[in-house]
Amino acid sequence: MKKTRLSTAALLLAAATALAGCAPDPGGGGGTDANATKAATNGANDSGNSASNCTNTIPKKDLPVVTMWGWYPNTQLVVDNFNKQSSDVQVCWTNVGQGSDEYEKFQTAIAAGTGAPDVIMIEMDRIPTFQIQNALVDIKQYGYDAVKADYGEGAWKDVSVGDAIYGVPVDGGPLAMIYRKDIFDKYKIKPPKTWAEYEEAAQKVKDAGGPAFGDFAANVSALTMALQIQKGAKPFTYDPAQKDTIGIKLNDQASKDVLEYWGRLAGKGLVGTQDQFTPEYISGVINGKYATYISAAWAPGYLTGAGVGKGEDTGKFAVAPLPQWDPANPVQVNWGGSAFSVTTQAKNPELAAKVAYGLYADKESLTDGWTNQIIFPLNLKALKDPAFEELKVEFFDGQQANKEVYVPAANAYQGVTYSPFGQYYFDAMTKQVSALIDGSVNAAQAADRLQEDVAGYAKEQGFTVQ
Repeated sequence: MKKTRLSTAALLLAAATALAGCAPDPGGGGGTDANATKAATNGANDSGNSASNCTNTIPKKDLPVVTMWGWYPNTQLVVDNFNKQSSDVQVCWTNVGQGSDEYEKFQTAIAAGTGAPDVIMIEMDRIPTFQIQNALVDIKQYGYDAVKADYGEGAWKDVSVGDAIYGVPVDGGPLAMIYRKDIFDKYKIKPPKTWAEYEEAAQKVKDAGGPAFGDFAANVSALTMALQIQKGAKPFTYDPAQKDTIGIKLNDQASKDVLEYWGRLAGKGLVGTQDQFTPEYISGVINGKYATYISAAWAPGYLTGAGVGKGEDTGKFAVAPLPQWDPANPVQVNWGGSAFSVTTQAKNPELAAKVAYGLYADKESLTDGWTNQIIFPLNLKALKDPAFEELKVEFFDGQQANKEVYVPAANAYQGVTYSPFGQYYFDAMTKQVSALIDGSVNAAQAADRLQEDVAGYAKEQGFTVQ
């Protein structure tokens, strides 16, 4: 290797930034077998796994304790529910920071060989970054079969590396099209079912002097990747059985087509190019600057928290399924999501896996998650709960958004393969989309440059690129 995988991941994580609330990062060696786990845990002291500084109170002090890092606001409730119901193990929870703050601390613990918790909450697209450092345990041997039916195929795919399972799904972000009912009514627009119809509707609104139909932002690379996957792209193929080999295809025709589509809409003034998750963008959403918002199932919670739908725009939003390239062969995609993973510094991986499988899995915790935290649960016990499925969503003026849009999208999602250097790829994508937006490159050039950049980076890290 020209560089160690550890130093690579540390650099990537240091550059990462996380969004507040439920939204993911915008940008967003083989497996660890039992012997590797044993070697790693034997080298760790108790400092990182100490149960002496719990945020929560442990009620059953005679049981073994598993330490856990997590950041969701209702983690206290979730941990208390688990501890109350468990007769085998108790959880000691600490919030060391959200997203990149936590990842940097975890990276430090990986480098030191000590200081990591037994269980850690991480976003799904970060799992390969830590797995390649032998920092996570394959928990397939520790109870996967008992809970396999609780999650869909796509959810399990997103927490897998090769055939190994490195996390238990918590929440996800099936994509859909949020739209302004008032704008659609004014210009007599129906929710487009295809991307061709989306462009036609955008042109109609522009010709009538209306607002931008949507937004093509450079700072949401994970969204751009998802839309390319919907068209048929497979950006990465990676199997830890061949740990030094990775497939990278970022300039295939599907990827170029999606960049050309959005670049064309931006060039014609049909969509804006404002960075998302900024005060300016949110102000635009509130004030009707955009007719649609292509985003994930966590978006209503994020927008509500940002003040959308609480003033004059109250009751003006609805949601429709994501437009398709081929409606006869629909493809559902996802943006964001988190999981509970077991670290290789866990004192008892089997007990830690029991915690990972059990957290956010009881009815009370799941219900609190989607009613108060406004996450989109991936546990099928929640997705099939009539109270969740038939919920009349206030943000969407009483629309049964889960039943009509989000649950079918989640059920149809097939999952993706993430790369061990996802943040570098997202940053490189941002650079090329910015160039596409400012007109310094066309779509094909942007895709080719992205391929050259990311493939070159992978080779620098010692990968053979296919």
